[in-house]
Amino acid sequence: MAAHTPSGRPSPGEYADYAAPDIAAVEGDDAVTVLASLADGTLALLRGLTDARVAGVRHAPGKWTVKDVVAHIVDDERIFAYRILCVARGESQPLPGFDERLYAANALGEQRSLDELLAEYATVRAATLSLLRSFSAPSWTRPGVVNGYPATARGLAFHIAGHELRHLRMLRERYLPLIG
Repeated sequence: MAAHTPSGRPSPGEYADYAAPDIAAVEGDDAVTVLASLADGTLALLRGLTDARVAGVRHAPGKWTVKDVVAHIVDDERIFAYRILCVARGESQPLPGFDERLYAANALGEQRSLDELLAEYATVRAATLSLLRSFSAPSWTRPGVVNGYPATARGLAFHIAGHELRHLRMLRERYLPLIG
């Protein structure tokens, strides 16, 4: 695999204010390295589960199931990878937000097999990493506007990692104890 241009760690103003706690939880200073390592850990955790064990498991009434959470992580990464592409390529139009609850309801995660969801996760992560490995230094820090806030490709890439870490913490703390 060819060497890539490291992203560097984003600064405030390169991502949404609401994402600051999630991004603070991300260790490291290169988005490619962080996301590749995170994928290994995520897949190791979730491949140890079966459809029978996670079927319908919610940590509280009205909350997403385990498979809904996995589908949400995939959707969020797809959306943020598109945003990363746009910002890195110099898109001057502001990019819209999205309604995560609407997307989750229509992803039908609970109706899909966990193996299928994990294969999709791995495919999406591979595509994201391929995109990020193509960036030059200016691509990482080129400014754009996403959902009303200023952003850079590296800020958005670290958002993917921080968002995933938050959901993994919730899975470990709130879901896995129910599964046993």
